[in-house]
Amino acid sequence: MIDHPTRDAGFGVYVHWPFCASKCPYCDFNSHVRHQPVDEPRFAAAFAREIAHNAALAPGRTVTSIFFGGGTPSLMQPKTIGAILDAIAGHWAVSPKAEITLEANPTSVEAERFRGYRAAGVNRVSLGVQALNDADLKALGRKHSAEEALAAVKLAAKSFERYSFDLIYARPNQTPHAWAQELEQAISHAVEHLSLYQLTIEPGTWYAKLHAAGKLIIPDDESARVLYDITQDVCARHGLPAYEISNHARPGAESRHNLVYWRYGEYAGIGPGAHGRLVTNEGRMAFSTERSPEGWLELVERDGNGIIERECLADDAQADEFLLMGLRLVEGIDPKRYAAFSGRTLSVEKMHDLADQGFIEMVNGRLRATKTGLPILNAVIAALAA
Repeated sequence: MIDHPTRDAGFGVYVHWPFCASKCPYCDFNSHVRHQPVDEPRFAAAFAREIAHNAALAPGRTVTSIFFGGGTPSLMQPKTIGAILDAIAGHWAVSPKAEITLEANPTSVEAERFRGYRAAGVNRVSLGVQALNDADLKALGRKHSAEEALAAVKLAAKSFERYSFDLIYARPNQTPHAWAQELEQAISHAVEHLSLYQLTIEPGTWYAKLHAAGKLIIPDDESARVLYDITQDVCARHGLPAYEISNHARPGAESRHNLVYWRYGEYAGIGPGAHGRLVTNEGRMAFSTERSPEGWLELVERDGNGIIERECLADDAQADEFLLMGLRLVEGIDPKRYAAFSGRTLSVEKMHDLADQGFIEMVNGRLRATKTGLPILNAVIAALAA
């Protein structure tokens, strides 16, 4: 097996289920609404073929995490999940301690289906709650109520030892007091992990059109920063400190799959619009697949995979990605690993300058962004990498 600076960061498999019951107005993910039933057996067979192709590119790995994302993976039947997991286990060794996560919407879960996912091998769920008041849920285009969301969280707690849910903040007209109260309520239902994302206006979304027309007003940067600071303070006070910009967990309960990304490990991207990073005989490769579900399906059935872009990443590109991903983490990065990618060390002068401004710090030999630097991380990384 080829040696690589991130070999010990884990090996993940991401499976993208691209279908949703409806498209949320803020969402720019590769998700699609279909008004006819999806042919799940056909898609499951295609997933298996693309898994086999990736296993041929990266043989001999041990899978440490699997993540079903979307879209809405909880629209899949448990037997489809089981078939995909069987295909993964048929081509790679899967660690007995592998984290296997399924994203779910509160409207598409029920106790029987959760039991089916658990029996299929899923051991962690991530629920797209997004808000805990009905007015904001409606504005976000969500189909569930706050009561339904919390009922789904309780179901998850009964079926899975590990679960998480998402909330979006910096919503229109959201006040600091209201967000603090909502966050306190959320934490009372979250055992170990919360993902808390600031609402952003993404190009091509319905929200982008409304925002451009002046019909959607979100908090300005200063107000959003106040909400971010509240997020950090409330979560830390309740024992769920940030371990990444938007993710909070009790120590040891971090999302292991996402850590593979942020620690710049290897991962196979399976399904329409998925991305992967695999170390092959050519070097560290970036892969992306056809975004259209039907287009992807045809490619896989014809060629055995849906890959439309593959790039051998140059040393500098790997180093930049390593910085971009690793500095999102509170633990930061080992500068020696940056040098292993790029063949050069980070500029001492630039690091001193950013440290003097209070944006970065060295702790136990690791470079990390400070509480002041994390909210402006893109600018910090640009200065370091320049």
